[in-house]
Amino acid sequence: MTPPNANYANSGLTRWWTGLLVLLCIFAVQGLQAQSKYVKKYRPLADSLAAVYEVPAAVILGVAIVESGSGTSRNARLLNNHFGIVGKNNLLKTKGIKSRYKQYSKIADSYVNFCQLLSRRKFYSSLKGNKDYRVWVDAISKTGYSEMPEEWKKRINGAIRKNKLSTTHH
Repeated sequence: MTPPNANYANSGLTRWWTGLLVLLCIFAVQGLQAQSKYVKKYRPLADSLAAVYEVPAAVILGVAIVESGSGTSRNARLLNNHFGIVGKNNLLKTKGIKSRYKQYSKIADSYVNFCQLLSRRKFYSSLKGNKDYRVWVDAISKTGYSEMPEEWKKRINGAIRKNKLSTTHH
């Protein structure tokens, strides 16, 4: 037999878990909406760079989504750096913030620099023109681009799949 207060305790716990689940769903939907807005805004730029550098736009956007938090990360906001590229910046002088990440005058410069960096990698000549994003993500992950290559690969591939970046574009 269940003590009389057990059902009340279980119902309170159930409500708590239900509330938590609802909050998690809301955050997940907001995250996908932010990614969708980001893709809509930067897809033309990624497509034009894909045509020039013959790197799939899906790779360019997938990396940018993850590395910049869909444009919301501190690096994206303060440095116009959407790819986590290391280099010089003036944050210490202007805001008193020490950072090892490169500063760009425009977001588009960050996109171009990312493609230029890829074009200087050993794998580039053999992958140039290959439209399979998975091959590119795998190759990039082996260059030391991320400190956690397997997790990075999963996140980039996940962003590409969730946003359907590879279906109709480069």
